[in-house]
Amino acid sequence: MKILILCTGNSCRSQMAQGFLQSFDKNLKVSSAGTEPAKQINPKAVQVMKEAGIDISHQTPKLVDQYLDYEWDYVITVCDDANETCPVFLGKVKHRLHIGFMDPSQITGSEEFILGEFRRLRDEIEEEFYKFYNTNLKIK
Repeated sequence: MKILILCTGNSCRSQMAQGFLQSFDKNLKVSSAGTEPAKQINPKAVQVMKEAGIDISHQTPKLVDQYLDYEWDYVITVCDDANETCPVFLGKVKHRLHIGFMDPSQITGSEEFILGEFRRLRDEIEEEFYKFYNTNLKIK
């Protein structure tokens, strides 16, 4: 099963979703990319995922263009911008889904508040992708 998760910056939401899906099933081939990838993964995303027992520090933001010719079982957008600007895939895509989340990089406030919002988002992503996994991918 090959899954591509798309976001704009590929620095938070898509990276966390990739980490969770891979933690649910090591046999899944999960990649993530962005329409306008950041230079690095957001350190707060790495931190809150580490708190959940998942290390995404080795992952790097990638441009979606490098995946356009591949075949995918699922292409999933996790932000509205990526959903609206999702490129046309020349390869075969069996299912295209949108599971949207707010952008944590836009949150302002104290460090404690921002980290709390990253944790809340992490938990939302885990919950939604666990539902997706159980509904669509888990062998019954």
